[in-house]
Amino acid sequence: MYLSGVSGAGVARVHSPGPLSNRSSRTSTPHSSMMSIPAGMSNVVGDQGVMEHREPVAEGNLKISQIVECPSEIMCCTYNEDSTLLAVGFVDGSIRVYSAENGAPLHTLTDDETLAQHLPCTSVVFRPFHQGDRSQNLILATYANGLVKLWHASSQKCVHTIHENRQTLTAAFPKNGSVFITAGSDEKIYVYDTSTKKLVNTCQPSPSRNVMDGHRYRVFSVKFHHNHANEFISGGWDDTVHFWDSRSEHSTRKLFGPHVCGDSLDIDAHHNHIVTGSWRKDANLQIWDYESGEEIRTVPQDFSNSLLYCAQWLGKDHIIVGGCDANMVRVIDRGTLKTTGRLVDLPRGVYCLDNNRQGNVPKFVAGSSRNLYFLEMKQTY
Repeated sequence: MYLSGVSGAGVARVHSPGPLSNRSSRTSTPHSSMMSIPAGMSNVVGDQGVMEHREPVAEGNLKISQIVECPSEIMCCTYNEDSTLLAVGFVDGSIRVYSAENGAPLHTLTDDETLAQHLPCTSVVFRPFHQGDRSQNLILATYANGLVKLWHASSQKCVHTIHENRQTLTAAFPKNGSVFITAGSDEKIYVYDTSTKKLVNTCQPSPSRNVMDGHRYRVFSVKFHHNHANEFISGGWDDTVHFWDSRSEHSTRKLFGPHVCGDSLDIDAHHNHIVTGSWRKDANLQIWDYESGEEIRTVPQDFSNSLLYCAQWLGKDHIIVGGCDANMVRVIDRGTLKTTGRLVDLPRGVYCLDNNRQGNVPKFVAGSSRNLYFLEMKQTY
């Protein structure tokens, strides 16, 4: 079974129409060149023309606290609310839950459907826990064959399955957990009631192509606002980020520019800013004002720039990004917009990262090939 837009190393961009304003700048290291390299190494051609293997290296104020080798290629990852668990989705459709403290594997989430179809798990997100909830650590997972599954981590049981007629690529909960949304290979964003698991709304564009009140290509990232339970943003291949009310059919407004090809949207509740990462070389990391939709800054390029798959706020003072071409993780100071740390010489692209949202400088994890890199910033005095 062939799935356009999904590959074995990550959510592929080979059929992307490309950024409308900068198609010529997009180049990527072919995945096939890395297939024979051990999971923890990258390869480079040395001065004498001899292939050399390199171990990943942390630079600047970044340090690797541990590396965990996983059973398959990593597609997505997320911490739970109290940062004790890390859920990781793989290219073979399985999910593992790890201890966030020591990286020990705790639970494996598969069932007959995921084992039979053997297609990538494209996103994982923990349902927010509230007093009175009967179950804790419920994980919502999406899959490249259109499955949407709700898992109970500790029992390793799937408690509900939804079948969508598309490749489902991303999902999100608002802070109150009352609904959840999914998006994927079409222009529709589905809104489900969390209690009943019933579809309650479809967010989509108007039929007229002259009206841009929704997406026209696949959607890779959706994020709810921390302080407004009905508001969320979305981004994808059509070089727009849309602002939505989950109770309405069409988007309320939009901004133009970001070419989103992974989980590369995030909203900062402290300053009400959006960060967007784009899968392109130029203007690939931008900061926007949530209320007005105006661009605040384009972050200057690093001297070895990546096509970005993922971007997040790291506490109040930093941004973290990951991508391919230059396979690396980069930490940027929010005030100076300078790179303060990097993880380089990774075996393949960085398709996912997440931070534990604890303290002023949270710890975070990045996935590349079959390795999880647990990272933290060095203390400065």
